[in-house]
Amino acid sequence: MNRQTKRLMQRQGADKPRGPDQRRARPQPAAVTGQKEKRTTPRQYVSEARAELRKVAWPSRLEVRNSTVAVLVCVVVVTAFIFAVDYGSSKFVLFLFG
Repeated sequence: MNRQTKRLMQRQGADKPRGPDQRRARPQPAAVTGQKEKRTTPRQYVSEARAELRKVAWPSRLEVRNSTVAVLVCVVVVTAFIFAVDYGSSKFVLFLFG
């Protein structure tokens, strides 16, 4: 666990032991109770989506670049491995039956 994760846990209070888990009565879905569910307006949806996006921990440019390079390197390595296995197995089959 790194320093950043520990600080985040301290801010959220997750580093302290919790009390007993208290279960609350969950509200029944509208389909079960027979009530019609209220629809969200497009404006409310957009404002809630923006509020959620503000909570996201976005990576820095350096992190994005490093992750992209790592993914591309892995793709090249796996592609080369699959090509080598396919090429080798086809040559072997042609050697046996050709």
